[in-house]
Amino acid sequence: ISSHAVSCSPQDLLLAAAFVSDAQYNRNIPFKTSPEAVRLYRLYNHWVMRRATYFFIFLNLSLALFEEPAVYPLPFLATSVLEVLCLLVFLGRLIHFAKVTLHNVFWKDTKNICIVVAILLSLTDLAVYGVLRLYGVRSIRWSRIVRPVFLINFAESRQIRRAFRSIRNTLPEITYVFLLFMFSLLMFSLMALKLFGERNLQTAEGLPYFRNYLEIVFDLYVLVTTANSPDVMMPAFDFSSWYALFFIAFVIVNTYIFMSLFLAVVYNNYKKHLKNEIRKLAYMKRRKMVEAFNLLKEQEGEQFVVKEAQWKQLVKLVAPDTSSSHRELLLRISDDEQKGFVDKKSFVQLADLLNIQVVTLRIRRHPLARWAPALYGSAPSRLLRGAVRHRAFVWTYDAIILINAIFIALDEESPYISYAEWVFLALYIIEILLKVYTYEPREFFGKTQFWNWFDTLIIFAALTATILNATLQSTMKYNSQQILDIVFILRVLRLIRIVDSIQRFQVIMNTLINIVPTMLTFGGLTLVVYCVFAIIGMELFHGKIQYFPANSNAPHALECGNPALKDSLFARGRYCKNNFNDFASSFIVLMELTVVNQWHDIPCGPAKLYFIAFHIVMVIIIVKYVFWDDFLSFFVEYSLEKSEVETAIEQKIQELGMGVQEDELQQEQLLDNMESVEHELEGEGGMKAQSKGLVFKIASKRYRTVDALLQRMFEAEIPLEDEGPSFEEILNLSPSSAVPRSPSSESAA
Repeated sequence: ISSHAVSCSPQDLLLAAAFVSDAQYNRNIPFKTSPEAVRLYRLYNHWVMRRATYFFIFLNLSLALFEEPAVYPLPFLATSVLEVLCLLVFLGRLIHFAKVTLHNVFWKDTKNICIVVAILLSLTDLAVYGVLRLYGVRSIRWSRIVRPVFLINFAESRQIRRAFRSIRNTLPEITYVFLLFMFSLLMFSLMALKLFGERNLQTAEGLPYFRNYLEIVFDLYVLVTTANSPDVMMPAFDFSSWYALFFIAFVIVNTYIFMSLFLAVVYNNYKKHLKNEIRKLAYMKRRKMVEAFNLLKEQEGEQFVVKEAQWKQLVKLVAPDTSSSHRELLLRISDDEQKGFVDKKSFVQLADLLNIQVVTLRIRRHPLARWAPALYGSAPSRLLRGAVRHRAFVWTYDAIILINAIFIALDEESPYISYAEWVFLALYIIEILLKVYTYEPREFFGKTQFWNWFDTLIIFAALTATILNATLQSTMKYNSQQILDIVFILRVLRLIRIVDSIQRFQVIMNTLINIVPTMLTFGGLTLVVYCVFAIIGMELFHGKIQYFPANSNAPHALECGNPALKDSLFARGRYCKNNFNDFASSFIVLMELTVVNQWHDIPCGPAKLYFIAFHIVMVIIIVKYVFWDDFLSFFVEYSLEKSEVETAIEQKIQELGMGVQEDELQQEQLLDNMESVEHELEGEGGMKAQSKGLVFKIASKRYRTVDALLQRMFEAEIPLEDEGPSFEEILNLSPSSAVPRSPSSESAA
């Protein structure tokens, strides 16, 4: 390498690493480029800092479990100290963010203003509440409702903010459909009042049927969710079969047409706004990689390139945990002709290369092959290992699992069933021992071999619990129901192994695992909505309902402690535990409302407005948004083929003779391949790379989210010479920009 190849300053290298890291993780924070600011920015994005932020966010949210009304009461001083600690951490994180961003950008960013306001409101409310408490005056902790603001508006939660933005942008279209839906509901309610109100009909409980207009509106709104069907129709249907036509027409119009229309509107707007954001992210990613290239580029003939030395230093800074062999592999892909430099086209793909996790497997001989080579290499040993590797061995144990499932469903009291469980346990233990004998133990129990760990832990846990239960029964004449429950659960969990035995099941499971980020976004959305409604519900309905044991003689025990609930569906259904007396109970009630089955039995009186509002926000809007997000994620993951970058990595791995085929998903095949490579190395010496005893396998594709895949599709349309708009134009797009206007991806929801 020439002396010119190391002319890049450490500051430029650090700044380039920050740009590449941002491109890798799709961050679009406009940070300062001074050396001190770049170091602070890298610290801000360190995984320890991000996880600490999330820890204090969830700690702050969980304080509702310990504050009045509390599930586990703690002194006010303890909860207030913890809250102040969380707020100080949030303030420190915000100051850290302000240090790395431009001041004019920081104060124009709505999410930063939201965090500042939330901190001030929380501190003010905490101080006022504490002073009033000293004087014995009960007040409301109204600031608890702003705690989810921290989950939404910190820079780490950009996916949740994007989801809220999509919902916010969809609201105008949803509003028009919702108004039409409400008009239809009110019209049908008026027709129901005129049809049934004067006929003196009664419900099965003896109550007046469809005589109060507001009650009719609520009952028909519930019918849209089908939760009270066919109960709400039966009094009219019993009076005349023709009246069923009214309810059939109502369900067709409101349940099938309007609810489907809601879904279509959400999907149409979701697609439109997602496309705009994907374009902006793609341009931002291209711009970041080009900026990094410009910092490191050097003249090589008629083109600018990044020399090998700078490229290696850059990758080491961006991905310090990457092994040297993995870096060499990436370099061989980027510098395919081994010219000693990386051109612009290959450099721009570096962020995608780093997002493909390649597992480096070190080829090892089985310990028995080293300790007892004659025994391990004998004909009977080779025959046994060949039988274990054969597909028939897997089919045999699949059949054993199915037979075990039948025995689990049979009567546990039969002694033959009890003895059979010991036989199944013995067979499973033999299977594990045979596999450990056949395959190298350290690879068999590698950190990526989930199913091997699962099988082993489940089997030995079941064996331990079964022995313990049998010992207690024989020596102490004692039958521990808890231990029996554990035994039963572990027996059933063994059946999950069938998922790993069927190839198509594996594909579906891998797809579900790959869309976990989408599900986490849904979890964040749900948590925010649940927290807000739970806190409001506790303030409105705390103490209105009390739970009493079934044999309680307390006054009004049958009415859940509230005389107003006498003879109500709520009291007769024994729903007394469904209350807002603490944070955990509130979450359970909201979950029941999300499921919607029998949800109409829970609200009473004016509380119905609260429950309808929750149903509109959670079920009609958020669940439908998440449905399309998950559907699109599953469709993309389930159907798309490998990307160009992933294929390039696999081709290079195979060219170097260090590959494990992608379709070799079974552990038996994987270790078979490794053993055959090892024999080749012993016999032929192998290549230089192979002499290190290494093979590579693509383990996961972190870029395979819907956003990233659509982003790659859009990137393919961008010519190499098109560096895209500037950072300022991307973050503050005008209608005349090259990219369609969309809200800033870092703005508050």
